[in-house]
Amino acid sequence: MSESTQELIDGYYAAMRRGPEAEADMIALLADDIVYIEPFTSPGEPAVGIEAVRARLRSGWETPLPEMELDVIAIDIRGDTVTTRWECRSPALPTPARGTDTYTFAGGKITRLVVEVDDARA
Repeated sequence: MSESTQELIDGYYAAMRRGPEAEADMIALLADDIVYIEPFTSPGEPAVGIEAVRARLRSGWETPLPEMELDVIAIDIRGDTVTTRWECRSPALPTPARGTDTYTFAGGKITRLVVEVDDARA
């Protein structure tokens, strides 16, 4: 993995951990035409473009998880696609949540990000 790719991933998770105070840092990592798919705010409906992603993030930050801890468990690189496995913990969650983020990069920015949460019943 290139240093710039590692910096983007590290920057993304650092911003996620900090929440709304890191909005500018988070947005700086994203391409103008980013496609962001996540299961929390509007499942199945991609946010396309910086302003749509900003709105999606702000919506999620309205009800943050208290004392959230977010750790990257594994990173898998396949060409211009990087997949990370993560675990999120909070007293508000009955058990730790685990999931996968799949990133596509171009021009030193995240161009596509798909967030998936593991099915806890599996």
